[in-house]
Amino acid sequence: MRKLLFALFVFCLSLSAANFKLYLKDGGFHLVSEYHVEGDRVRFYSVERSDWEEMPTDLVDVKRTEAESAERKATLEKTAADIATEEAAARDLRNETRKIPVDPGVYRLENDQLRIFKAAESTIHTDKGRTVLRVLSPIPLIPGKATVEIAGEHSANTISITGTDAKPEFFMQLSQFESFGIIKVKTAKGIRIAERLAIVPVSKETLEERDLVPVFTKQMSDNGLYKIWPQDPLESGEYAVIEYTEGKLNCQLWDFRIP
Repeated sequence: MRKLLFALFVFCLSLSAANFKLYLKDGGFHLVSEYHVEGDRVRFYSVERSDWEEMPTDLVDVKRTEAESAERKATLEKTAADIATEEAAARDLRNETRKIPVDPGVYRLENDQLRIFKAAESTIHTDKGRTVLRVLSPIPLIPGKATVEIAGEHSANTISITGTDAKPEFFMQLSQFESFGIIKVKTAKGIRIAERLAIVPVSKETLEERDLVPVFTKQMSDNGLYKIWPQDPLESGEYAVIEYTEGKLNCQLWDFRIP
């Protein structure tokens, strides 16, 4: 459908560009499709009368006619180029979307090849010890402080992008419509800390603190597929793509490292 509309627009542009105003020095004009300056005469094809006519060159404002014709042509060409660019972007979007699985998770396209990220196993570390974080049935926590941790000081998922291009793009297929983003992960001895938690006494409300990276997001489909990438180049370090519901302690993490 988009291709048909684009072809129709180009056709309309061609028809529109074929007719233009031949300005006269007295302020009037003839609508023409073509004209030629032949010495002291201007020969033109009248759109109104569908025939060739001519008149003295002294009566025609050739300079204004040429200037407006050139400006109009440039405007039409730019409009056509903008539409072609938009169509190409839409086509690229469709091509990218087709390459991403429908299964919930995090993916990347690297050299046009699909890379699938495995969700990291995270644990809740409290004064009582460590317990594996269960997304579907979060563990009850006693009041106090805790951390959400990933084992190991470095992620096995290395993304080798450097300099001003260090803005890795991820595709995220959500299992349900929740918040998501990229976080900076703090390295400690033998672990990486993804979130810092505070469990409020009495209400047992969980306050989650995480180091979110400013990101851009783009919805790729109506079924929960998004593209996400950092606004600024990422420095070397440990990171994770995160999906979460604020205050529910149900985060899922897909860790990666920028060397």
